[in-house]
Amino acid sequence: MAIGLGFERRVALRFLREGRMQSLLIIVGVAAGVAVVAYISALIAGLQANTLEKTLGAQPHITLSPPDEVVAAAAPPAGTTALQQTQPRAQRPRSVANWAALVPVLEALPGVAGVSPMVAGAGLAQRGEASKSIALVGVELDRYDRIVNLRSKVVAGSARLGPGEAILGRDLAADLGVRVGDRVAVVTSSSSGSVTDAVRITALVDLGVRELNRRTVIVPLRAAQSLVGLPGGATNLDLVLTDVWAAPDIAAGLARRWPYKVESWQDTNAPLVSALNAQSVSTGLIRAVVMVVVVLGIASVLVVSVVQKQREIGILRAMGATRGQVLRIFLLQGAIVGALGSALGVLLAVALIWAFTSFVKGSDGLPLFNITLAPGLALRIAAIATLCGVLAAVAPARRAAALDPAQAIRL
Repeated sequence: MAIGLGFERRVALRFLREGRMQSLLIIVGVAAGVAVVAYISALIAGLQANTLEKTLGAQPHITLSPPDEVVAAAAPPAGTTALQQTQPRAQRPRSVANWAALVPVLEALPGVAGVSPMVAGAGLAQRGEASKSIALVGVELDRYDRIVNLRSKVVAGSARLGPGEAILGRDLAADLGVRVGDRVAVVTSSSSGSVTDAVRITALVDLGVRELNRRTVIVPLRAAQSLVGLPGGATNLDLVLTDVWAAPDIAAGLARRWPYKVESWQDTNAPLVSALNAQSVSTGLIRAVVMVVVVLGIASVLVVSVVQKQREIGILRAMGATRGQVLRIFLLQGAIVGALGSALGVLLAVALIWAFTSFVKGSDGLPLFNITLAPGLALRIAAIATLCGVLAAVAPARRAAALDPAQAIRL
């Protein structure tokens, strides 16, 4: 028997064909494992991307604001003990010092994609006998649009913020019984008394969060400064970054550089970050467990194959096959099973993703969120599964290579 370069491959394929049922079952098992890993990975990635989009679509990545006001208690005289209770100071709207000069400096920082000054305050929106509490937001529209992409959230009208104009959350408009073109009175309170301004609605927006839609009134920055009693001021500066996950590091750098209160979106959404981390850990555990099952399945089938093929292995050894060639035969079997199962598993995962997006719908008749299996992710999973097939074949291959030819033939 001539032993050529394709010897190990031909023998490995022949062994797999002779045990068709075993080979088919383990390939299906590998495919199921790969499909579960790929589908769960794509599902979690889509869910996290959708969650982040909804969360960060209505808020900045970093917020810079004045530090909280505190009451400093006088130190007691030396040698005396004093029990003091300090009443926390009520926070009032205050401006970021030198915010106008700070904006271009922040925009020039690496990783910062946009900066928007804002005046935030509370008030009432009144229309006839209807009155609703509101979160008043004063912005420069073009800058603010770079932060939250406001124009893409318009559901009625056209986003404009000229003097005497405002943009309302759609649920607030429904509560007040108004629509685009109507006027609404905005009432705020300050140290100098109440201030009222009538604004005309230019657009209604859906910010993705019901509570925001029920409270938000967006007006020009100058109008908000007058309503809040903060002429020429800005209560905070909103930053959007090129990489959302770099927010903690950039926020820490800003806090060290300037004496302001700096919060990243992770600080203001700590439960969300914990949930995302828990999802990632759970996905990693599922991947590990499934791959262990795949390895054990391939190893068990190849162990049985070694027992069944002892006579054939002995004959091959007697005809001149080396231990290395026998070792490679079973390693190739593991690689072939892993590769075929991976390819079938990726196709099955694509089918599962299609079924999810086609049949699982929200109340609006649209898919709950977008799921795609990235080619890079599919290739990585397939490569890992193929590698697992090779690793699973190591022990059976070493056992087969260690068989004594004379004893194997007598079995």
